[in-house]
Amino acid sequence: MEQGTITAETGAVVHYEIGTLYVPENRRNAGSRRIGVGFARIKAPRPTGAPPVFWLPGGPGLSVLGAFTDDDAASKSRLRSWLTFGAVGDLVVIEQRGYTRRGEMLEAVSQALPLDQPGSVRVEAEAMRALARAAIAANPDKDLSGYDIGELAADVDDLRRALGYDKISLFGGSFGSQWSFSVMRLHPEIVARAVLSGVEPLNNGYDMPSHVFAALQRIAQDADRDPGLAPYRPAGGLMEAVRALHRRFAANPVRVEVPDEAGRKRTVVLGAEDLQLALLSHTQEGEQWPAFILSLYHGHYEAWAREVIEERQATKTKLIGPLIDSSLGVTAARERQLRTDPAVEMLGTWNFESNIASAPDWPTRDMGDVLREPAPCPIPVVFVHGDWDTSTPIENTLDLLPYFPNGHAIRVHRAGHDGTFYQLRGEPAVKQAVYEFLKTGKKEELPAEVTLPLPRFEVPPFAPPARDVNEGARRN
Repeated sequence: MEQGTITAETGAVVHYEIGTLYVPENRRNAGSRRIGVGFARIKAPRPTGAPPVFWLPGGPGLSVLGAFTDDDAASKSRLRSWLTFGAVGDLVVIEQRGYTRRGEMLEAVSQALPLDQPGSVRVEAEAMRALARAAIAANPDKDLSGYDIGELAADVDDLRRALGYDKISLFGGSFGSQWSFSVMRLHPEIVARAVLSGVEPLNNGYDMPSHVFAALQRIAQDADRDPGLAPYRPAGGLMEAVRALHRRFAANPVRVEVPDEAGRKRTVVLGAEDLQLALLSHTQEGEQWPAFILSLYHGHYEAWAREVIEERQATKTKLIGPLIDSSLGVTAARERQLRTDPAVEMLGTWNFESNIASAPDWPTRDMGDVLREPAPCPIPVVFVHGDWDTSTPIENTLDLLPYFPNGHAIRVHRAGHDGTFYQLRGEPAVKQAVYEFLKTGKKEELPAEVTLPLPRFEVPPFAPPARDVNEGARRN
């Protein structure tokens, strides 16, 4: 451990510790080598008597300790948020084995995909299988079978003991919530309470297509009332634009030529499965998605084409992602639901096909249905979930809540896949109530629902088309 100081925006000097936890790469192997896992601790300005908050990052593959050294906006924002936890107690941040600045950052280069044919889930799955084989061959000195969610949960427990804590509270979003569920399932005696957002249950690493589509419909409901988008919307609204695009690309792929940064022309073929994948583009901020869809509806494919060209290039992949996802997987019953879900027609199987197909190729163990399936849990948990979240739909929380008799859910209308306090950015009293829960366990001041203001939707970057009574028939 090393000591450091940072100056808060208030001018106060804050002391922190940053260090490396050395753990077995594979606890099931007595002769396993040691690997480093980075962590940091910011002690509370004064003792509060509350358990420390262990902040678990998302991803998998999100390295966050650069918040103490980097000068970018995301790092500064993250650090500002961490400093507020002093009102609760100590804050401990732990990174993920296999992707940590204080240890190893395991990556492999995925193969480039062809531009002269439409995108394909099948081709994507074969590329993932090839990536698994290449990753194993490139890392003969490493035991990649040790990079599963059970080992990550044990890392949290080891750090707790190393820092001398009896009980801890958990704070995580997205994969950080899934990681938290594994700690609560495998080490329940150490967890006092938790605050989780963008909730991803252990059996929900692959999203149900109809739940994702429902989030798109909720965004469209507000977009259809936006006057700035009115000149671009077809009769029937934004979801009619989605249906028209589905019919268009089911009939024929399109070839799009765009100049690259050097001015050279590049051509990419976009097909029905590319559209399925694209329907979830630009949804991180819901106010951007309608303009993207309406641009495609009116035949403006250039920006989309540039994105697809970039996505099909050979790129570095963080190995911790497929190692964990393929190991955790889903139950056979959920896989059947995923494959027969009615929204597969619109969204395809992009969300799960490559992980399921490549699971036998990755060396991590199958974690088993006993871990995956939900089970009653008495630990008090506050769930904060946005109903515009297309990465981890709000149905994840609604389905899981009955298993937590001491749980409380806050539905945030119009929030996307964001962290707890960003979702509650306009609600200082609710944020204070969340801190109070982490400090004392009290839930009396927590609301059941919060509504964010109606956003100002972006408009497509071209003039509205002239109205034409035959346009709908022509586009369809």
